[in-house]
Amino acid sequence: MERTFIAVKPDGVQRGLVGTILKKFEEKGYKLVGLKLLQVSQELAQTHYGEHKGKPFFDGLVKFITSGPVVAFVVEGNDVVVTARKMIGATKPSDSAIGTIRGDYGVDIGRNIIHGSDSPESAEREISLWFKPEELTEWTPTISTWIYE
Repeated sequence: MERTFIAVKPDGVQRGLVGTILKKFEEKGYKLVGLKLLQVSQELAQTHYGEHKGKPFFDGLVKFITSGPVVAFVVEGNDVVVTARKMIGATKPSDSAIGTIRGDYGVDIGRNIIHGSDSPESAEREISLWFKPEELTEWTPTISTWIYE
């Protein structure tokens, strides 16, 4: 089983989309193993977006992600990283297919609702940045036998 990191950004929280977004991942069959609401610190934001440091949009990313509460969560399942990215849609909402989170709810690239890890390696790094090991729960949903062979 693979895990991925998802964050509902301040615009998604302010627009009341947290439940809708969580529901999509649960309905897909992914197991929720960690969830929290937090105000992102400057330090966490800069570390999270570290790969973009020095780029013209870096300061804007940091300013936005620290502008309001974020809901961070971790889901687990087969091929969850690649499938979550498909569910989220393209970074630019107008390039996202209808039916994806950004395609249905996003309007502007700077307010694109959600972040999802782009690789298993990024997922591991981001999960460890945002969650302590004891904040992730190991459990087996009773419905698992109906989702996985």
